[in-house]
Amino acid sequence: MPEIPRILVGDILEMKKSHPCSPKSTRFRVLRIGSDIRIVCECCGRDLTIPRVKLEKSICRIIHP
Repeated sequence: MPEIPRILVGDILEMKKSHPCSPKSTRFRVLRIGSDIRIVCECCGRDLTIPRVKLEKSICRIIHP
């Protein structure tokens, strides 16, 4: 059974793919948690709301502050 990642508000998520704003921007900060997770790009400040299931598949690493 796959392990469910523990994501908390304020965590930094490092994604498998980069954000289109810059080829180096793979880090997003978590703003809100629920069935949808709200994240913001650390490079450009773009705010995104993504379904939890889709987001969990694209996470490479979780950095806890």
